[in-house]
Amino acid sequence: MNIFRLTGDLSHLAAIIILLLKIWKTRSCAGISGKSQILFALVFTTRYLDLLTSFISLYNSCMKIIYVGCAYATVYLIYAKFRATYDGNHDTFRVEFLVVPVGGLAFLVNHDFSPLEILWTFSIYLESVAILPQLFMISKTGEAETITTHYLFCLGVYRALYLFNWIWRFYFEGFFDMIAIVAGVVQTILYCDFFYLYVTKVLKGKKLSLPA
Repeated sequence: MNIFRLTGDLSHLAAIIILLLKIWKTRSCAGISGKSQILFALVFTTRYLDLLTSFISLYNSCMKIIYVGCAYATVYLIYAKFRATYDGNHDTFRVEFLVVPVGGLAFLVNHDFSPLEILWTFSIYLESVAILPQLFMISKTGEAETITTHYLFCLGVYRALYLFNWIWRFYFEGFFDMIAIVAGVVQTILYCDFFYLYVTKVLKGKKLSLPA
């Protein structure tokens, strides 16, 4: 494992922990898109079905279990435990506009036309756009809490580090996965505007606001 993948995984884990702690400590999921969290739960579920069929390493299995468990824990907190604080009026992104096209694309463009491979491909495509409901919600409300922006920043860093991971693997291992790379580039691009606002506003103590 190279340093880019390790730090990317840690950044991803940090994002998940930040979100869970934010919800649990404030006893509120205000400003958090439940729809994005459902999409992430779907991403991890379809990607890590290989937990039932293969073993790569203890680290790999533990991280997969953590991602799946935390994703469903977050969905539970939003839609059950702290449902009264969930801002459904602003979380109105039509997720079917993401899931249906992504599902169709996974059937058409994949490495191997088998159930597990199609589901893995679906998860890769879906992850690249799963954050859109959250960004749409922030745009609609016009602002975001600082802790929420830290969560989004860590997610963006995770994706950016994975781009470097793929570059490293190409040069030192000869590994090249066009599907994962293209999806990762798309996802990183979605964060670019947010990165700029994060650096110019949040890190200077200003509240993040996005145009509605």
